[in-house]
Amino acid sequence: MSAELSADQASARRISARIAAIAESATLAVDAKAKALKAAGRPVIGFGAGEPDFPTPDYIVEAAVAAARQPKFHRYSPAAGLPELRSAIAAKTLRDSGYAVDPAQVLVTNGGKQAVYESFATLLDPGDEVIIPTPFWTTYPEAIRLAGGVPVEVFAGPEQGYLVTVDQLEAALTPRTKVLLFVSPSNPTGAVYSAEQTREIGLWAASKGLWVITDEIYEHLTYDGVPFTSIATAVPELGDKVVILNGVAKTYAMTGWRVGWMIAPLDVTKAATNMQSHATSNVANVSQMAALAAVSGPLTAVDEMKVAFDRRRKAMVAALNAIDGVECPTPTGAFYAYPDVRGLLGREIGGIRPATSAELAALILDKAEVAVVPGEAFGPSGFMRLSYALGDDDLATGVRRLQEFLGSAKP
Repeated sequence: MSAELSADQASARRISARIAAIAESATLAVDAKAKALKAAGRPVIGFGAGEPDFPTPDYIVEAAVAAARQPKFHRYSPAAGLPELRSAIAAKTLRDSGYAVDPAQVLVTNGGKQAVYESFATLLDPGDEVIIPTPFWTTYPEAIRLAGGVPVEVFAGPEQGYLVTVDQLEAALTPRTKVLLFVSPSNPTGAVYSAEQTREIGLWAASKGLWVITDEIYEHLTYDGVPFTSIATAVPELGDKVVILNGVAKTYAMTGWRVGWMIAPLDVTKAATNMQSHATSNVANVSQMAALAAVSGPLTAVDEMKVAFDRRRKAMVAALNAIDGVECPTPTGAFYAYPDVRGLLGREIGGIRPATSAELAALILDKAEVAVVPGEAFGPSGFMRLSYALGDDDLATGVRRLQEFLGSAKP
């Protein structure tokens, strides 16, 4: 026993408490496990990763190839991003959101995750609280904690469309609250706030003097005529206390290119750029030039992908709602379904009675060979996230397996 304690203590000394406290990305973990099982020969269908199955559009790839042949892009470039890309992002933001920014307010980052972390790290002091509408993307609370902040969860269930209310936000407010995180369309639920709801929440935040960090990476992926509303545009009363996060990953099927950005008041952008200059310096120039072609080009390819996503969305929701014990609201944004599976917990499935959605997800992977992400990754237990960004054939096979396996549940 003493040897074990000594080993544990030694391990604790080797890894800082700050880093040891970070939870593993549940979505990436599920995706990695699914891929490992596939590599081992098991026919696993993965609903875990939020990654379009489409290739990056050709014109974007060609821009990268051309850039790779230019020696000037083989060198360091400004830490905040290539000037032409920062200008294009500012123009794209005005085009898509009606929000005017100076290129100097744009910081190009190594994917959206770096923009998320740098925003919190730049704004938060130890103990500052961030209100997080829940269910939330798994990275948000970890980035907040890593920056010294305290995530404060505000849960909205399916009965309210996974959309939080001002009354709920008010109840979570304390003297330590500094930031409201606002995400619409939402990962993991696919929920989209209306223009009226967005303005109401933004006005509340402005009245309390809060910062708003808004993640708009799914801005082009809405369905059923539901519009995207940028809180920065809808609530000019926020003034210089709003930070916009975005990137090319989801809209242009560019998850592997690793280009995101933050748009913030000039002092915040300068401070975050200073941090990035010590952490990673510039984003790879070839990726930046690909992103330039994406944000300054047409949205034709995006619209074509959205048609496929919409078709898959409808098929998945219908299939999930046909399972006894599963209730799945119809998402109006992003490419995720977020079914309520509390009706299955405690029932016998495959000889097991799962008590949590984490246990249910593990059972589904083992017995039905389908990978889903349990609700514990995004907030309370009792839910699952399934991405419908995969191919039509795999989606049909996966939901059929779910129907057959979960349909066998006994009281």
